[in-house]
Amino acid sequence: MNPMRWWLRVLFGAAFTALGIGQASAAAPATRPAATQPAAQAKVFNITRFGAVAGGQTLNRSQIQAAIDACGAAGGGRVVVPAGIFLSVPLELRSGVDLHLDGGAVLLFSRDHKDYPLVISSYEGRETVICQAPIFGRDLHDVSITGTGAIDGQGDGWRSVKRNKLTPQQWDALVKSGGVTDQKQEQWWPSESARQGFKALIELRKKPEAPRVEDYEPYRDLLRPNLVLLSNCHRILLQDATFRNSGSWNVHVLDSEDITVRNVVLFNPLYAQNGDGIDVDSCRNVLIEGINVHAGDDDICLKSGRDEQGRKHGRPTENVIIRNCKIGWGHGGIAIGSEMSGGVHNVEVSNCVLDGPDIGLRFKTTRGRGGTVEDIHIHDVTMSGITQTAILFDMYYQTKNPKDEPFSERTPVFRNIVIRNVTCASAHRALELMGLAEQPMSDIRLENVSLAADDGAWINYVKDVTLKNVRIQSKHAPPLQTQNVADLTLDQVDATMQQD
Repeated sequence: MNPMRWWLRVLFGAAFTALGIGQASAAAPATRPAATQPAAQAKVFNITRFGAVAGGQTLNRSQIQAAIDACGAAGGGRVVVPAGIFLSVPLELRSGVDLHLDGGAVLLFSRDHKDYPLVISSYEGRETVICQAPIFGRDLHDVSITGTGAIDGQGDGWRSVKRNKLTPQQWDALVKSGGVTDQKQEQWWPSESARQGFKALIELRKKPEAPRVEDYEPYRDLLRPNLVLLSNCHRILLQDATFRNSGSWNVHVLDSEDITVRNVVLFNPLYAQNGDGIDVDSCRNVLIEGINVHAGDDDICLKSGRDEQGRKHGRPTENVIIRNCKIGWGHGGIAIGSEMSGGVHNVEVSNCVLDGPDIGLRFKTTRGRGGTVEDIHIHDVTMSGITQTAILFDMYYQTKNPKDEPFSERTPVFRNIVIRNVTCASAHRALELMGLAEQPMSDIRLENVSLAADDGAWINYVKDVTLKNVRIQSKHAPPLQTQNVADLTLDQVDATMQQD
């Protein structure tokens, strides 16, 4: 026997007795209804005809909003932002409106926090108060943002930044732009009220009472807006445009149906705190294809509410197709959770390239969430430059000193997950499957998977798991380790130490 493979025999123990038993389901993904696109409209409303002025110095909110309102009142059409930089404050979309950004157009949003009304909304799976998103819409139908121009939220004016995330030149420029730093000169804040109010805001958000806008006014500088927020909308199209520099999440689609996101660019700098690329939250019938993402947090993320509030809301994210996407830096390339209390069902990810996120495929939850993540099919994905873990299923997300508890509605469930034709050229760790003692992950299948990493694979509290034609190469021993695993099938598994 190859001495490098001896680790398998030592570390598997009783798990090897389960070979050939309880193979996980590998059924093909269920048929999904195609995401419906908004109907094309012929009427055109150019914002300059309503008095909008380019140059990035004049606020154009009333002029652009007038064009949007006129378009909506006419039954729908296209609101055109021509080439040039147009400064604005938050804009509200209308049903039937296609906000179209011509090539060379930049819709630039104000850095003055007073320009953003405080509103009750949903953020990180809970009802709370945040600043109004620069582009927002609620209870709409047939709404779209298209064209090859850009929407820029000037998020650097909102985000706290740690010095160790910037180059010396970037740090000096940020400090000179205004704001304040802590006493150790290790963190920058947009204002003194933001620096002092951070802990108080955390305590305020813990209160069980329904949030009141007036209670949050002292913390305005901390209530960073998402760049785009579309809530309870039907038939959404985002196509070709660039969405960049958000104060918090870049694009957030909430409680909506029939969504197409195609060929857009989602960009945030690597240091952008909570700077997700796109968050699909309690939505159904979603197509995301051909997009290019760089994010300060997760790149593409599926969510559905948090803890008891999310379970009561009870709207899963389901029927999602993600394909042909290019994903760069970010915390998680393709992620589910951690807010997934309403469930995530019926997802297919295919033909994506991940180059440089911290974690490639990132699935996260914890006790208290509840909810079920199931019928997840991921295939034909290539990864490289993963700084942490290539494939991570973590049911202890952000848990310190975890305590066992009996199965209940608080217990999250992950099951029926198939990953095939996936390669990773380099990562810190190849694979982690971390279930719960009271609810192991179940029906997990990895097929035609090749992972190269510094550290190998770790599987704990999982049942009905199959590894077929799986290759794991690690620099450090052991290349593959299991614990608390039931019904394990290994078929043509090559877990070896890399030779220098």
